[in-house]
Amino acid sequence: MFVKTGDKVRVIAGKDKGKEGTIKKTISSKNRVVVEGINMIKKHVKASQVNPQGGIVDTEAPIDVSNVMLIDPSNNEPTRVGFKVEDGKKIRFSKKTQKAID
Repeated sequence: MFVKTGDKVRVIAGKDKGKEGTIKKTISSKNRVVVEGINMIKKHVKASQVNPQGGIVDTEAPIDVSNVMLIDPSNNEPTRVGFKVEDGKKIRFSKKTQKAID
């Protein structure tokens, strides 16, 4: 997967197209990510110790990783991601600027 938890991404397809957010969780087995504030759904929650009232709660649902694009930290624009090996370590780099992402 080309994105990690904490990366800033832009949605490029779906109902939230054009919105930006930070990745909260990656689900690599299903090729999906949970992005903060994106793909909000209403979930019916039963009353519990944590939520004594219960009711309907807004929460983020997973979105397919192919529908997001990493935002390059150097110029704040979406970019494709490449991988290369430097000094025995695999690093990600921006295809637009050719700079290492982290």
